[in-house]
Amino acid sequence: MRFRLFFVLSLVAAAALRAGSPERSVVQILTFSQTPVFDAPWRFDPVRRSGGSGFVIKGRRIMTNAHVVAWARQILVRRYQDPRPFQARVAYIGHDCDLALLEVDDPSFFDGLEPLEFGDLPAVRSTVVSVGYPAGGEQISYTRGVVSRIEIQNYSHPGNRALLAVQTDAAINPGNSGGPVLQDDEVVGVVFQGIPGLENAGFFIPPEVIHHFLKDVEDGRYDGFPMAGIRLVALHNPAYRAHLGLDNEPVGARVDGLLSGSPAEAVLKPDDVLLEVAGYAVGSDGTVLYEGNRVPVALIFQSPQNGESVRLKLLRDRQPMELDLPVAVYEGDRLAGNQYDSPPRYVVHGGLVFTPLSADYLRTLGRDQTDAGAAALIYELYYRRSEQPGQARPEPVVLAATLAHPVNANLSIRGRALVDTINGVRIERLEDVVQALESCASDQHVIEFSGRGGFECLDRDAAAAANPEILETYGIPSDRRL
Repeated sequence: MRFRLFFVLSLVAAAALRAGSPERSVVQILTFSQTPVFDAPWRFDPVRRSGGSGFVIKGRRIMTNAHVVAWARQILVRRYQDPRPFQARVAYIGHDCDLALLEVDDPSFFDGLEPLEFGDLPAVRSTVVSVGYPAGGEQISYTRGVVSRIEIQNYSHPGNRALLAVQTDAAINPGNSGGPVLQDDEVVGVVFQGIPGLENAGFFIPPEVIHHFLKDVEDGRYDGFPMAGIRLVALHNPAYRAHLGLDNEPVGARVDGLLSGSPAEAVLKPDDVLLEVAGYAVGSDGTVLYEGNRVPVALIFQSPQNGESVRLKLLRDRQPMELDLPVAVYEGDRLAGNQYDSPPRYVVHGGLVFTPLSADYLRTLGRDQTDAGAAALIYELYYRRSEQPGQARPEPVVLAATLAHPVNANLSIRGRALVDTINGVRIERLEDVVQALESCASDQHVIEFSGRGGFECLDRDAAAAANPEILETYGIPSDRRL
């Protein structure tokens, strides 16, 4: 009887802890990170220290933002009102959804900490509380705000993905990232970004995205959020609707294009009219009504896990039909987003530095992105895949820089140029550069650049002989990272 009473009291105490002191499970995260230099890809910037927040969830893990721990060399975590730092490491990271799970080496870190429970998507106009360790102090901070809107937002961490997000007017500052947003002591979001110049507008990741991430990693690997690969356009024009066999009810959006290589290419056709996706009626503007909020139908396509299917109702050639559309994670635009986890690939030969064209490399151009050379790189990275999919390269390669040496002193093209061919080999990816250089039977390497870049030549034997000296002079540990 005494044991049973103790057990019941323990449960009550734990529940009281969860209900009354959720901040005890909110932790401070200190990250020491080092990012690569994308136009000198063998180098890294100096180590920098940054702060963030996180919170304990089931399984003795800490949830935080991916951007809080990206490129981390060391991660330290501190408990609420406990000055001791504990070593932590990344167990899973989802850069597309800006979420990460940390594990702590010392299991005693979790002693006395109750995992926070997740709630549902909060309603617009309801009140939420953000908890974390923002800049400006070392102690935990609370800010209260109202849910302002719920919609699909660009996630700035990946740079080229948009997922469901919740806007609030609660003050969100650097250091808040990764902290929980609470409603009735349940987690209804993870703080992740603001918009510079926009006052009283911060964003948090809602439970839909969090649960998708947690389910994804259950098999021990993170795959990511799938994409439908469909470009939809609004269908408001009554004459066009009649042409497609539709009445004037505000339902149905037209398939305008399909992503090359996506599963949708084999299932859908241009001019199909989407009427319903997974039971959600598609509005004539391409949106669905989700939990009382009008959001793009892309949200419904993002809900399944990688490789699962979505049931569609559509109109094709004026005939109604139903089919299943498989959805999958799309990697074809990986270089157009921000790069993480792996340092940039490169090849150095004769002082010429070759590296994949990426959004990170373009940023190294700074304000020089307005000239014609940079415009050609931007087109190659962001637009050719859509406008000329047959000519798009899986990994465009640029001449990033030329390391000055007598062997390349007469070259007029020194960098910022897209490589088209080397010794007649079309450069589809970085491995083609190595193959083209090493298989050269001529006395000169002939490098052709796209657009108005023209040609350059390099003496084959002289370049090979100069390479070790160039690597030593510029402190490059290896002539390649593939």
